[in-house]
Formats: sequence, C-alpha cells, structure tokens
Amino acid sequence: MKRRIGILTAGGDCPGLNACIRGVARASYSLFDTEIVGIQDGYSGLIEGNYREMKQSDFSGILTLGGTILGTRRTPFSMMRVIEDDQVDKVKAMKQNYKKMKLDCLVCLGGNGTHKTANLLSEEGLNIIGLPKTIDNDIWGTDVTFGFHSAVDIATDVIDRVHTTAASHGRVMVIEIMGNKAGWLTLYSGVAGGADIILLPEIPYDLDVVCDALRDRAEHGKTFSIIAVAEGAMSVEEAGMKKKERAAYRAEIGFSGIANYLAKAIQEKMPEIEARAVIPGHMQRGGSPSAYDRMLSTNFGVHAAQLIAGEQYGQAVGMTNNVVTHNPLSTVAGKTKFVPRDGHEIRAARAMGISLGDKNKKD
Repeated sequence: MKRRIGILTAGGDCPGLNACIRGVARASYSLFDTEIVGIQDGYSGLIEGNYREMKQSDFSGILTLGGTILGTRRTPFSMMRVIEDDQVDKVKAMKQNYKKMKLDCLVCLGGNGTHKTANLLSEEGLNIIGLPKTIDNDIWGTDVTFGFHSAVDIATDVIDRVHTTAASHGRVMVIEIMGNKAGWLTLYSGVAGGADIILLPEIPYDLDVVCDALRDRAEHGKTFSIIAVAEGAMSVEEAGMKKKERAAYRAEIGFSGIANYLAKAIQEKMPEIEARAVIPGHMQRGGSPSAYDRMLSTNFGVHAAQLIAGEQYGQAVGMTNNVVTHNPLSTVAGKTKFVPRDGHEIRAARAMGISLGDKNKKD
C-alpha cells in the first residue's frame, strides 16, 4: 500500500532538521511504498499550498547540513483561528491543501508552537506525526529535543572563548544565552563552560546576591568572573509583576536585553570592576548538527516512519530514559518542560559552588 507523506518544518531553524527529514524519508522508502511531498516554509506553505514533489535524491547529502531544505517560518498558534485582513481561514485552508496534496499523513518538525498546531490539525481529523525540534529542550514528553546538544556545544564554545579574554582583562563577562522561557541551554552550557554564575528564567535572581557572589570571588583572589544568563531571566522584582507591568517597567529603564542590562547594573553597583556583555545570538542555532544530534534526529525520523507504517497517528515522537518512544499529541501540545528547581542538574551546579542568583547557597 502506497502512502503519500507531507513533511514541513516550522518555527525557528536549528541543527538536525535536515538529518531528521532524511531519517523520515529514507526509513519510509525502506519500509513501504511511498511518495513524499515537501511543504515550503512551515504552516505558511500548508496554508498557501506551496509544496513540491520530492525525489529520493533530494534526501542525499543533507545529513550534515544545518538549517532546513524545506524552509521555515513562524506562524503563531494564537493566530491560527484568527481571520486577518487577507480573509483567509487558515485552518480550513490547511485542511483543503492537505486533501489537495492527497496526503495520507503529515509530519511536522518543530517546537512547542508547532506541536500545538499539529495537535489542532489532528483534532480536525488529519493524520499527524510531531517531531520535537528546539535548541531550548523545553518540549514536554521527551528527555531531549534534537538541536539542543548542538546548541549546547556552540554556547559552551562561546563561554570557553570568552574565558580567555575575561582572564586577560580581569573583567566580568555577562554572556546572554538563548532561552526565553526555559533555561536548559544556559544551564548545560554554563556548567560545561565553567560559568561562575548561571541565571535562569525558572529561578528569579537577586542583583545583590549576584554582586555578593562576584565580591566573594574577588576576595578569594579571582580576577575575573563569567555570568551565563538566559535571555528570559528576570529579577525577583520583575517575577512579581504581571506581563504588561514588566514590559512597562523595562521600557521605562531602557531595557535592551538582559546581558546589557546586567552588565550596566553590576558596574553601577560595583564601580571597581569592569563588566561587559556578550551576545552570541543566532549563531547558537546555526551550522552543522553535532554527531549526537545527527544520531538523535535520525532515530526520531525512523520512529516517525515506523508510526506511519503502523498507521499510528496523532503522536509526538520523543525519548524517555534513552528509549525512542511516542506520546499522544494531545498530552504534549501546550506544555512546557521547565528546568526543575530541585532537579539533579541544579543540585550539581550548587554543589560546584555556582551561584544561581538566589539566596539558596547550597542544596
């Protein structure tokens, strides 16, 4: 029985997308008679009917390639049922184009927003498989997402390189790591890169505690310090505000990103030191996937093909206890996997003497 499979990549790009696409395709060609349709630019392409028939040769030479051969675009889940000025009913258009393409199923590679839309389409009666991609590692139902370990490698390399210039100049370097809601990337790269202070969205920081940690290092003869801070980190005061209040507060103080703010605030409180901000930005999600992510992406793609072979739809692929598995999309969509404040990674960081910017010195 021939199966016609649509594949799209949505949301932000990251290393491993092409490796995963390749895994789905090559396993599908091996397991059953198949035709594969590549949908351009994520859900936008599904809405607009922008797709192309793929050949087996399209999936050669892409294992090590960063980004996505299908292109991607952010189409917010919150806008999926909103009729905008173009008068397009997005959900209706996606269902119509799914049928127009004569798809037997649709494989959606993406993060939290992508999985929410995938679940919406599943609830609308389409055959959907979700694959967990994000450098943030914050998708519920999987221990790890592909793209995360590649980003950890890149962010750790940034911290390693900043160490030498911080030591040479005797500076405090504040390195801003991607992660708006969850701090997995900052925590892993911070520990791996030997950061002295790690600030996460899950643990609001106290600026006085941060400065005390810097003073303590100086008193013990340390001439420099490294702070790894997630872009979504916030102070104890900000954590007590509502979203609009926090936005107004940040506008009032001229907030231009957490690293810039912290470097300036630290230098004002500690004029005897020199603080600088480092923002590696989108380089954290670029380039070739690590060997780990190539393997993980391939395994995830193969598992998706196996689900299609068994006609097990409405599932999100994941990994639990080092075993590739799957969960219903309905149990994954809309849930964020945060760094647990009492998790073993946090306990290990505290045991190493790393300050997390709060008043809890040790577990």
